[in-house]
Amino acid sequence: MKCVPCNMKDLRPMTEEAAKHLMPQVSEWSMVKEDGIMKLRRSWTVKSFTKGLEFFQAVAEVAEAEGHHPDLHLVGWNNITIEIWTHAVGGLTENDFILANKISGLRLHHLLRRKAGDTV
Repeated sequence: MKCVPCNMKDLRPMTEEAAKHLMPQVSEWSMVKEDGIMKLRRSWTVKSFTKGLEFFQAVAEVAEAEGHHPDLHLVGWNNITIEIWTHAVGGLTENDFILANKISGLRLHHLLRRKAGDTV
């Protein structure tokens, strides 16, 4: 699937019920509500600051191709959080789920810090 332009007059934020119905498609992501705005959020820990920038570059390429841009946060030197929501409508749309799914599909494991108990 491909994101649709956000300037469509008929584009509206989805209901919380509709968003919950789509959440299994992006199971690694969480749905949060901040200041009345529903968003998708996911966090990762990367190996280093520069690996975080590489991670963001890979996400940026997908976002540009889709014409839909997430909020990217690099906190500390290796903690990444991405928030996705459709700013133009002030909430979640199908575009957000499409982008989250595409980000989840990126092969970025080489940039991530291993967790205790992970096997090679």
